[in-house]
Amino acid sequence: MSRISKERLNKALEQLKAISPEDHAKVKALAGMVKMPRSFIFKTPDEYGIQGWSELSIPSDDGTPLEAWYIPARGGESNKLVIFNHALPMCRAGYPGHMGPPWSNFIEPVEIDFVIQYKHLTDAGYNVLTYDFRNHGASGAANGGVCGVGQWEWRDCVGVKKYVDAHPRLSQMKVALYSQCLGGVSQYAAITKRPELFENVLCLCSPLVPNMTSVFENLSEKQGIGQYQELIDLELLKLGGFPAADMSGALWAPNVKLPILMWQVLQDAVIKNPGDAQRTFDLLASTDKELYWIEGTTKRFEDGYNWFGRYPEKVLSFLGKYMN
Repeated sequence: MSRISKERLNKALEQLKAISPEDHAKVKALAGMVKMPRSFIFKTPDEYGIQGWSELSIPSDDGTPLEAWYIPARGGESNKLVIFNHALPMCRAGYPGHMGPPWSNFIEPVEIDFVIQYKHLTDAGYNVLTYDFRNHGASGAANGGVCGVGQWEWRDCVGVKKYVDAHPRLSQMKVALYSQCLGGVSQYAAITKRPELFENVLCLCSPLVPNMTSVFENLSEKQGIGQYQELIDLELLKLGGFPAADMSGALWAPNVKLPILMWQVLQDAVIKNPGDAQRTFDLLASTDKELYWIEGTTKRFEDGYNWFGRYPEKVLSFLGKYMN
């Protein structure tokens, strides 16, 4: 209970006494976001005729095995590497929301396709190293199967970068990061905790990085339980996780100095934008940074995570500026 104040804990316990069973079920379901069913590898690079890719197992900094793909640039391995990670509750293939329950029950019942994004990158001359976080996809279980939204997963970012740095070929490549949502928070934390590992990284694509307080406030208000933020924190702790305020890109953003391209859904139905994203963006220490707003939609999953897959030009232009 040391992760929340005594005052906040007491308020949560008072809420627990007064809340209806129906509303308590909603609160627990929201907290359960940190212990979701795993997404499975529903497609591979073969889907788009990508050749030469291979499976890897990479140890996290604490030893948790991370399953990964290495995908060389089309036509042969280049000297440019993009390290790509994913969001909660996805995997390196994307998100199988189109496959029915349980995935279709979460936020939006749509497919998120990361493999087409790898094709854009490899067609443009980049090698890609992409991996499943702990407790996601096919990677190892750790921390009771709970997602810490960066509080544990930063170790995975560190483990992958250490693997690259120790590899005879990958260590000689120019490196960029593509770190989104859970992956962005985790990457910011990794840069904060192990800055020396990331000094040679040239740039960072940083899509849809959230602060979980905004997620829980927004989704709970829509369900009529917005007054129970303290109880949501207590339920998160009871699952073995962290309170919402500890799962935040804004916590680590002041230590991130890389050139950054961030994109966010302006009228996101999941988080309170523009305020949430703007807060994190403003805290980034980067002097070379851009926040691009996806407009005309509220759909974080369908239109946010798939944006690069549909409209690759801006991202490829950004990478080209620093990697060529």
